[in-house]
Amino acid sequence: TVRDRRAGYAESFRVLEHARAAREGHAQGPVVTKTSIMLGCGEEPAEVTQTMRDALDAGVEIFTLGQYLRPSKKHMPVSRLVHPDEFDDFRQQGLAMGFKYVASGPLVRSSYKAGEAFIEGIVRRRQAEAPTLLGQRQVEAGQ
Repeated sequence: TVRDRRAGYAESFRVLEHARAAREGHAQGPVVTKTSIMLGCGEEPAEVTQTMRDALDAGVEIFTLGQYLRPSKKHMPVSRLVHPDEFDDFRQQGLAMGFKYVASGPLVRSSYKAGEAFIEGIVRRRQAEAPTLLGQRQVEAGQ
């Protein structure tokens, strides 16, 4: 067993889309959505890339990738241990695709540094807004 049979691939993305859409237009803005995948289950790099695209299309902003580790003999065995360089490549690819934050590494788990990712996003947004706000203040001050 790898996942709960009740939550298939398409259904998982529909849930993420719904969560995001439920807050569209809300005064506090849309909800931040995140999803995660485990590597080492026999996937091909193209499948990982497609999953990342599907997540982005569903409005996901935070994506994490980690190494699948077999929790018990009842669970599916590990297909292979993914090299850290591959995780780095997927992180770069995800950022280039447009994710706001990507955590990718052998020890990354679904909520890996979630608070850090959230704060990092806020800081980046404020830094992007800073020149606009500074210019607006200078105009208001008559400079």
